[in-house]
Amino acid sequence: MFVKKFLPCIFLKNGSAVASETDDTVLEADAYSLAMRYCRSNADGIIIIDLSEGQGDEAHDEALKLIKAICGDSEIPIYGGGNIKRLEDVKKLIYAGCSKIILDYDKEVNILLSSAASGRFGKDKIYGSISYPQTLFGDIDALDRSLLIGTDTNFHSGNEKDEGKVKDLADKYLSGMILKNIHAFDLMENELNIPIVISAKELALGKIIEFMKKDSVCGVTGNVISLNAGEITSIKDMCAQNGIVVRKLESRIKWSELKKGPEDLIPVIVQDYKNDEVLMLAYMNEEAFLNTISTGMMTYYSRSRKEQWIKGETSGHYQYVKSLTADCDKDTILAKVSQVGAACHTGSRSCFFNAITDSEETDNTNPLLVFEKVYDVIKDRKVHPKEGSYTNYLFDKGIDKILKKLGEEATECVIAAKNPDNRDVVYEISDLLYHMMVLMAEKEISWEEVTKELAGR
Repeated sequence: MFVKKFLPCIFLKNGSAVASETDDTVLEADAYSLAMRYCRSNADGIIIIDLSEGQGDEAHDEALKLIKAICGDSEIPIYGGGNIKRLEDVKKLIYAGCSKIILDYDKEVNILLSSAASGRFGKDKIYGSISYPQTLFGDIDALDRSLLIGTDTNFHSGNEKDEGKVKDLADKYLSGMILKNIHAFDLMENELNIPIVISAKELALGKIIEFMKKDSVCGVTGNVISLNAGEITSIKDMCAQNGIVVRKLESRIKWSELKKGPEDLIPVIVQDYKNDEVLMLAYMNEEAFLNTISTGMMTYYSRSRKEQWIKGETSGHYQYVKSLTADCDKDTILAKVSQVGAACHTGSRSCFFNAITDSEETDNTNPLLVFEKVYDVIKDRKVHPKEGSYTNYLFDKGIDKILKKLGEEATECVIAAKNPDNRDVVYEISDLLYHMMVLMAEKEISWEEVTKELAGR
């Protein structure tokens, strides 16, 4: 059984979110801010449709930059589509950080790209969308293959020729299909062997639950979700009550099982889930605890104000729950979070910055922290040049010099690896990683982008 998804949709045009593919009414001037609100709404992903087609390359590039920014900061998967004419367009959306790419099956060229996109990036990353399911019953051979002229289709998953109906192509190369015409559901329900996402402008709650109970349906999108994103948590609760599997946090330990201190509060130690940095200490009462579980956003109780507060509600520095763990006595909670911005009200990343004492033997070789620290120095050199700096010498010489040095260091690694002494290899790998980070800074690529790509493989 599928975990049913609620997917708000952004129709992206000139940096704004508009009403639909055919309606340019601006719903939100800042599409990035809207996407971040969707992240906080307990949504399971965001569908972004680029409507820059016909506006030229510059508009398309700007849309891709915005999609990349959203993907970089989003806590949930991004499904990207729109303005796809060739495999290169699919690649650009993948490289921007989209978890899934949506091929519009209302356009023949997108149908024909299915095999190439699936072969290159994997079937699990490719979705389709369709308005008129009658297209699914057309013959593949009837498609106009001249549309693929100038399109790189060398990454076909095989050399065999696809035959049969378009629906066979969808089953073979797509991992899901978005139905943009809800009234055609009965026509398509039993024709595909892949899950269907229903898109609707309006839909009663009872109807949403009715659709979600169907084995072939894996989610709902469209304005019915986008315009009611604040209700996603409540709708998920209703779905769960009806036996529908949805993504939500579940507490294995009841509040009554935890040992509380004064005022019926429990301390919460907050840690960055990426590098285990301790960020802050706060307190929860039962309401804050239950709200944290329900929304996935860290919520605390203020002892001074005598009220509940959501971290980031005023500063924008939200904390997304990754895990909650009770200690051995069940009187303290360890929260691992994805921290947006600074955790401390002073603007510091962590509240713990007032040194009292330390040991000279402190280990400062945490790999991730070392990479981030060295990379931060390299980025700072680019913004604040330092006389005599080798890093600035490379930046001044430009990309060709950086690439030349990177190639030289890679060769040095190969040569060192032929020697029996591994110390030479360690030295050369360090040189290679340094020059690689210079390239990353030159191309404005973050470690987070690299690690996210690696984690997804």
